[in-house]
Amino acid sequence: MTSYRSLFRTPEFTPLFLASSAHVAAQTMSGLALGTLVYRATDSPLLSALSMFGPSLAQVLGATTLLSAADRLPPRATLTGTALAFAAGTAALAAPPPLWGIFTLILVLGLVASLGGGVRWGLLNEILREDGCVKDGCTKDAHIKDGYILGRSVFNMANGVTQVAGFATGGVLIAFLSARGTLLTAAALYATAAAVSRLALTARPPRATGRPSLRETRRTNAALLAARPRRHLFLALWIPNGLIVGCESLYVSYAPDHAGLLFACAALGMLAGDVTVARFVPPRLRPRLGVPLLLLLAAPYVFFVLRPGPLLAAGLATLASAGFAASLLQQERLMAVTPPELSGHALGLHSSGMLTMQGVGAALAGATAQLTSPGTAMTVIALASIAVTVSLAPGLRPAPRAASAPRTA
Repeated sequence: MTSYRSLFRTPEFTPLFLASSAHVAAQTMSGLALGTLVYRATDSPLLSALSMFGPSLAQVLGATTLLSAADRLPPRATLTGTALAFAAGTAALAAPPPLWGIFTLILVLGLVASLGGGVRWGLLNEILREDGCVKDGCTKDAHIKDGYILGRSVFNMANGVTQVAGFATGGVLIAFLSARGTLLTAAALYATAAAVSRLALTARPPRATGRPSLRETRRTNAALLAARPRRHLFLALWIPNGLIVGCESLYVSYAPDHAGLLFACAALGMLAGDVTVARFVPPRLRPRLGVPLLLLLAAPYVFFVLRPGPLLAAGLATLASAGFAASLLQQERLMAVTPPELSGHALGLHSSGMLTMQGVGAALAGATAQLTSPGTAMTVIALASIAVTVSLAPGLRPAPRAASAPRTA
């Protein structure tokens, strides 16, 4: 599996891709609409920000309570159910309920999202494993790794493009339909994702046996984090990424009239980085690029303390965002050191932790900017990201081949 074309010829990849894209578009539009609705009702920037980042912050609760279900529930039914839950919850937010009701729904949807991420990425890994082994007769991880990193890069690129388009579309819909109308449109998109999942995906059995439970979630989390290679990979997937998203959350306050340009250029940089790593970097070189890409992710933001103009700032954002491709390499290694029956749980833990840290990063960046300035805050947060990367670097060195796939969990 060496091309994007071969991915879309893989059975079930296309419907999973379409359902995920519809989900991301709905999430982007509904977040913008809900933030607008809450701000208009309360005139509170804090409550508005929490309404947008609340689902991400709530994922830490799901990661510690629900993730054992990611490998113990049938994927098609679970993806369909989570999309329907988001459709119903988003439609309810359009009512809208009182403020406490809004944040209760946000908490519930965040918990649902923490489960859906693990199921979705575990299913992607399963689909690409099956396709590689059927075509090439493989019994090891070589084809799985190439297929997964290529497939995940497609999802990452589509998510970046979809988010930019979703924010733009959401802004237009809010202007012409109102925030409530935008939320109802997002609910319809969630329902579309549910229909695609139900009608186009195959009914598969769970990847692991046993009943999901709080105890099992905590036991598996502890087992995944107990192994030093996996623990360092999780931290590298969570913290530098989350801190740099905090830098991005300051685009509006840094350049109010050019924030759209900065967001678009950041998405372009992420797209370029993912394409380059997934398609043009040989597998033998990938293990050496993880740390340099994490450093690239942060280094350009160090210069924002100098208050670069909009065009230079856009160029720096483009360069920095190419470093997000580090997550592809880290996910590839994570799958290599994780038993297949725990792949969904591991990817769900990665996704939930990453989104939680993005919310934390935005809060830290916003608080720092409140005390200093947006440009200074970006530099401070970027330096923190570099420090974290340097401290994790020794544990991210590739292990010898014989020890690259421990089965200790």
